[in-house]
Amino acid sequence: MGSYEMMQAEDTRSPDLCTDLGAERLLPKRILIVSDAWLPQVNGVVRTYQNILKQLEMQDCEVRVIGPADFPNMAMPSYPEIRLALPLFRRLRRMIQDFDPEAIHIPVEGPLGWMTRRWCLKNDRAFSTAFHTNFPAYVAVRTPKPLRSRTEALSVSTLKRFHGPAKFIYTATPALDRLLSNWGVENRFERLSRGIDAGLFYPAKMPEIVSDTPVLLYVGRVAPEKNIDAFLALETPGKKVVVGDGPQLPQLRKRFPEVTFRGMLVGEPLAAAYREADVFVFPSKTDTFGNVLLEAMASGLPCAAYDVIGPRDILSADPTLGAVDADLSQAVTKALKAPGTRAGRHDYTVTTYSWNKVAADFRRHSAELMP
Repeated sequence: MGSYEMMQAEDTRSPDLCTDLGAERLLPKRILIVSDAWLPQVNGVVRTYQNILKQLEMQDCEVRVIGPADFPNMAMPSYPEIRLALPLFRRLRRMIQDFDPEAIHIPVEGPLGWMTRRWCLKNDRAFSTAFHTNFPAYVAVRTPKPLRSRTEALSVSTLKRFHGPAKFIYTATPALDRLLSNWGVENRFERLSRGIDAGLFYPAKMPEIVSDTPVLLYVGRVAPEKNIDAFLALETPGKKVVVGDGPQLPQLRKRFPEVTFRGMLVGEPLAAAYREADVFVFPSKTDTFGNVLLEAMASGLPCAAYDVIGPRDILSADPTLGAVDADLSQAVTKALKAPGTRAGRHDYTVTTYSWNKVAADFRRHSAELMP
């Protein structure tokens, strides 16, 4: 019997952080996260810290998240679902001082991130940052070719300046360490992986044989940096399904009427969409990790992706997980023929990726930020 058959909910027994990581007095009890990506946004950054927060609160660690909704904010141009906080430094300063955090973490290089960085430097407080989003690559995708190299260089320079004073930078994989080092980022890197809700994402009990018209699934933002066109233009036999919302959705619906666009799904409807598919296709070339890959793998799906940072680091670990290739069509063909079973992929994923461990690592490193 596979572990997914025994799990009706994710094991919520967090490891005893204080026992595993040292005396409780050495670990922070109040952690502040100031993030430009937070609810009601739905993305990998938000889901990551929601899960970390949940685990830390189970250990009686108080976590406060300050996000755009705490300030007057405006829609990001061309991306209305993302709100940008207006720079009210005095309000932020008061919120930080009222909470009196023992550790401060800044996940995103946005307006709130820059303001919190400023406060920390003015008050001689250590802070950590994270490299969740490859903004130089995002900028390149959205910039005309004649200006691309210049804007990408400016973006890298800005990124280096933002992260420079941080005590350390969280990264999800060694490949991201190398990428940042190649850009000239000289900070210390600490690993912050991801986890999976095994009670929500598990395989359907169905035959392992794939039909002649397999269901090819994409889950994520429907935006230019996700390279969804590459997926939708594939001539690989099968039915294509897109789950997600974003600025490209109306345009893609018109261009690809044969594709099923289901909009944004969360919770059980999202998990059911994974279980109804035969293969998960991840066309992005800019993601630093890809939380949706873990959701797909835990749901038993083989995954197909380009051979780039993120999917390469995840899928190359085991041949049963799917395939990466410079040709996305070839990656899909290989993934559909991947060895192993749905139950096996689920078991591998929930064993390898644990939110309990991620939260434990986060709190242990946060101890270094205490005044």
